[in-house]
Amino acid sequence: MTKPCLAPDPNPSRPSFVLPEHATDCHMHLFGTAPQFPYVGDRDYTPAEASAAAARALYDRLGIKRFVAIQPSVYGLDNRCQLEFAAQVGLPFRAIVVLPPEVSDAEMTRLHDQGVRGLRYILAHPGGLDTATLERSADRARAFGWHLEFLLKPEQLIELEPQLTKLSCPVSCDHIAFIKPDLGLAQPAFEALKRLIETGHGWVKFSGAYRISGKADHYEAVLPLARDLAERYPDRIVWGSDWPHVGQMTTMPATTPLLDLLETWVPDEAQRRRILVDNAAELYGFKS
Repeated sequence: MTKPCLAPDPNPSRPSFVLPEHATDCHMHLFGTAPQFPYVGDRDYTPAEASAAAARALYDRLGIKRFVAIQPSVYGLDNRCQLEFAAQVGLPFRAIVVLPPEVSDAEMTRLHDQGVRGLRYILAHPGGLDTATLERSADRARAFGWHLEFLLKPEQLIELEPQLTKLSCPVSCDHIAFIKPDLGLAQPAFEALKRLIETGHGWVKFSGAYRISGKADHYEAVLPLARDLAERYPDRIVWGSDWPHVGQMTTMPATTPLLDLLETWVPDEAQRRRILVDNAAELYGFKS
């Protein structure tokens, strides 16, 4: 039994800048309670409840108009909570799911109709798919206009780079691929991430700054990485809140300051709009 995570702040403040119309949160999770949505036994954390009503209250406060629900490791192959709760939020949404390799085309069609637009490979925690299925998964994802999304560590990115650059569908890396700020801009993992983006089908997600910095409320160390990516690849970045910030046991990050980081990381308003609206629409298939 893992120790329960802290719950997110129920009273978020307003952001420091006005979000553009159709601003999109491209990384969030929804959590119900057992026995309706049971967790897998082999897991790294036990989340607090994160309901559709709580998500809607957060988005109304922030000015978020669209979102992407991401299948978390604790639910394994059971994607019901993300899809059912996301539909209850009452905003346009997409979803990224975890599916077994033998899933049928009919099931993928059904999920596509519900808003699914990608398959998630969770490599940084238990509960993920085997990378032996990468090429096959990419081909099937491409047929539906989906992409593959990766939660991986820097050393895993370096190891998988030769495969990822040759996949037939787009590839996205969560949380800036957990690149370590103290190793600087010339570190092998950051160079691998940039090469992946430069293939033309790689994407990076500005999310989880506290996971990269290792501190719940101090993110200064992430600035050089984020600025470098924003200056080079403003058309290959999406933003995610990472709400409800699972895995936090002692100090809970506030969601609004994580959104406010965009003003520092991406000073140009037009580029922020591209990240929050246009890039999200392209990668996840939202209507412009």
